[in-house]
Amino acid sequence: MIRVLLVDDQPLIRSGFRAFLNLEDDIEVVAEAANGVEAVALAREHLPDVAMVDIQMPVADGLEATRRIAADPSLSGVHVVILTNYGMDEYVLEALRAGAAGFLVKDIQPEDFVHAVRVAARGDALLAPSITRALIDQYVAQPSPADAPLGLAELTNREREAVTLVARGMSNDEVAETMVISVLTAKTHINRAMTKLHARDRAQLVVIAYESGLVRAPRRA
Repeated sequence: MIRVLLVDDQPLIRSGFRAFLNLEDDIEVVAEAANGVEAVALAREHLPDVAMVDIQMPVADGLEATRRIAADPSLSGVHVVILTNYGMDEYVLEALRAGAAGFLVKDIQPEDFVHAVRVAARGDALLAPSITRALIDQYVAQPSPADAPLGLAELTNREREAVTLVARGMSNDEVAETMVISVLTAKTHINRAMTKLHARDRAQLVVIAYESGLVRAPRRA
């Protein structure tokens, strides 16, 4: 059973999310919060698998709630997905750096929202195509980094290749197919790379890959 914490300052939005999540046999909404402070407290109380967190809230916003959850070792199993009405590009990197596993806009279809919960619960990075494009565009405009992050030199060639493919948006199955290895081996390469690079999840692994220069975003023609 996937346990979900809903965090939004608008009760009507929370009730809508709860209504269609509760229709799923494998998903349970365990708590609701109206601000970031409540979100952290309820996350500690209920230890959800996924926290769907609004970006703009009173008391403490979604970014601050994400930072606090990511910084708490007891909440390492909580995967935060940031929600917004706006899809503002400036939030993308900040949310991922804060420790978010993904970033969604609220106008997605209910079935896509449910799918997002399942993807986040698996520990996979969750970025809508428009968000991925914004992420890449931001790195195109940045100069190459002067220093590689700690741990990059420890990656094997196969681990580097796996990280590069993950950063390009590939799933474990696609990484395995491209590298001509089993899915289990692909997962092993990715998990070892995450450990060496101190990445909380795949979303942060993507950020590290671009920030380190391991992956360079292609420039548009």
